[in-house]
Amino acid sequence: MGHDHKLEIFRGLWKFKSNVTKIWGVFFFLCVVTAVEVVLGIVKPESLVHGRFLAMKYLNWIFIILTLVKAYYITWDFMHMRDETKGLRRSVVWTAVFLICYLILILLIEGDYIYEVYKANYVKFNF
Repeated sequence: MGHDHKLEIFRGLWKFKSNVTKIWGVFFFLCVVTAVEVVLGIVKPESLVHGRFLAMKYLNWIFIILTLVKAYYITWDFMHMRDETKGLRRSVVWTAVFLICYLILILLIEGDYIYEVYKANYVKFNF
């Protein structure tokens, strides 16, 4: 009952000869994305720290996007979501996308509220 897995990533741009080499390819891709996140976290370029989009720094948006890319590839390749039926893939992906968007919305609303509270000096003590 062997099942052949697709041996390419990035919609066929990288093709591999075996499952083992594909796993290593995805692993190194995830390592590169993580390294970019770490370097950006250490260096914190001024243009990304001071620029804002939807009340959040560009650097934070980059972290969110890179984390979503990693989550996608972990689910798609390591959890073999690519080999599942279309209905199962959609139910997993749509649920995750909805929950992630909801979490981002909550974080933006609550973060902006706390920022306004501190900015207006409504806090009488430092906790």
